Amino acid sequence: MAGPLPRMGRRRTALVGVALAAVLASVGPSSAAGPVTPAGPRPLGIGDPLYPRLGNPGYDVTAYDITLDYRRADRPLDAVTTIDARATAGLRALNLDFTQGTVRSVRVDGAAAAFATAGEDLVITPRTRIERGADFRVTVRHTSDPGDGASGGWVRTRDGLAMANQADAAHRVFPCNDHPSDKARFTFRVTAPKNLTVVAGGLLTGRVREGARTTWSYRLAHPMATELAQVSIGRSAVLHRTGPHGLPVRDVVPAADRTKLEKWLARTPGQLSWMEKKVGPYPFEDYGVLISQATTGFELETQTLSLFERGLFTGDEFPRWYVESIMLHELAHQWFGDSVSPRRWSDLWLNEGHATWYEALYADQYGKESLERRMRLAYEQSDVWRAAGGPPAAPRPAEPGKQIGLFRPIVYDGSALVLYALRQRIGRAAFERLERQWVVRHRDGVASTADFVRLASEVAGKDLNGFLRPWLYGKKTPTMPGHPDWKPAPKPDAKPEAKPGAKPSAKPGAQPGAKPAARSTPHGPTARHTVKPE
Repeated sequence: MAGPLPRMGRRRTALVGVALAAVLASVGPSSAAGPVTPAGPRPLGIGDPLYPRLGNPGYDVTAYDITLDYRRADRPLDAVTTIDARATAGLRALNLDFTQGTVRSVRVDGAAAAFATAGEDLVITPRTRIERGADFRVTVRHTSDPGDGASGGWVRTRDGLAMANQADAAHRVFPCNDHPSDKARFTFRVTAPKNLTVVAGGLLTGRVREGARTTWSYRLAHPMATELAQVSIGRSAVLHRTGPHGLPVRDVVPAADRTKLEKWLARTPGQLSWMEKKVGPYPFEDYGVLISQATTGFELETQTLSLFERGLFTGDEFPRWYVESIMLHELAHQWFGDSVSPRRWSDLWLNEGHATWYEALYADQYGKESLERRMRLAYEQSDVWRAAGGPPAAPRPAEPGKQIGLFRPIVYDGSALVLYALRQRIGRAAFERLERQWVVRHRDGVASTADFVRLASEVAGKDLNGFLRPWLYGKKTPTMPGHPDWKPAPKPDAKPEAKPGAKPSAKPGAQPGAKPAARSTPHGPTARHTVKPE
């Protein structure tokens, strides 16, 4: 959630799924309708308990090249998605996650391939079997339909479109392996009317005008999870400044608001320096904020270009320090969640807990909100949050037939509380070493809760499994080291309000994959709960 000299990080292989052999054995020969099984084409998944149909077994994506042709925000975009991948198993057929668009043709290594849809999967049958270890290319010609912007993926703005793919909506924009465990390089090529500005994550690599239309090209230098992709099209101004060590800082704002928003944009270089002092060098090639003309109720850590709604900065609902702390939250995600991505969605607490932790430290350092007070209030509510949605590292799955509400208060302030407890247990110096080593060891990769516990034990010089397991997996919140007087609050009659920075359940009609906002005054003058949806 970028540095002037991008460095290559370690790659990991995609999750293959527990029952891969049985799945592949059930896929029959190709036909005009796609792979044939006794029940016909069917959706797959890699077995993530929280999103069982996301991701696909049998291959690891290495690169996406996505071409989009934009005419109007209320019309589907013509698109071509090219995927380079390596087979981790022999494949007679392969699945991509894709919905909310029309597939016109599919080619595998240049040869026409049969295809069919099954649920939210595109099932592809190449002419010849793909052998294990082989590199292959899939080219899908399709449309990308913004719809009404209410289902995640594309967000309709006043002057165009932006992306909000988290957690499970990238496949509503382009065919992909839509799970954060399979990170890949991305290139975007977007054609739009010449009076509009196109931006995407990464660095601008080309801009070509032909008649009344312009094609913009962007490339990200580091692997990215599909949920973190960003493309924005609108009447925007692109403002440039320099961050620490010469880091390019690029902000994208509504053209009419560039002067009004400058006081906020000017804070980013200082926030970058603040985060670098805490955890080390910024992990990507550039950074900036994208302020959209949309009333979304959420902010989102899209890689190298965090998405914010305009109203956060132009209204008078929130004090300046609080707006800056939300900016810092999304910036912190560039290390925690973007550079180091979750291996499974149950590892989400590592993303949101850390972003909330640094948000809270920032507010504490500038004398606006006491960290200890915030953690004490989180402790009081922690048992209630665990009962409502499960403990930090073991969120309760959705009931059958219902959409999961993954982004709950427990993964925000409830997970920052785990980090506070760990710092109390091992001391500030060891905790700060752990944070720096974590983002270096897993840079550009994925990591799990077990990886974090293992590294924490290594840095502390003692086995922390016994200490951390109750904090991460327990139904009840353990005693806080150094604060034996902290007690859970009495069980309320109604659902509790979350605290500033926490992300409670979304309002009805909120966009899947985004962070809908609830506004209330739980323990301060104002609070904005930038949340992702139920």
